[in-house]
Amino acid sequence: MAAPDRTQKRQRSEVVNMRIEPNQLDLIDTAANLCGKSRSAFMLDAAYRAAQEAMLERRLFCLSDEQWEAFNKALDTPPTKNETLTQLLAAQAPWE
Repeated sequence: MAAPDRTQKRQRSEVVNMRIEPNQLDLIDTAANLCGKSRSAFMLDAAYRAAQEAMLERRLFCLSDEQWEAFNKALDTPPTKNETLTQLLAAQAPWE
């Protein structure tokens, strides 16, 4: 990963401080070095990925039995004929 240029560095305006056990810091530093990243870059990347995963895990929705049946019925119902879509899919792509 390339180092951010001065413009990108100036755009960062928030500082995050945390307390950490020495053994945890040693492990993070070792992993960051193996990845060729600074401690900050490594921790930011890891935290960002963890945040994305946490958000994706929250995509659960709950339905009543009636709602579940209606949902499954909608999935099982064949799509209606769409002439415009049929023409679009039959048309030759411009790069062909």
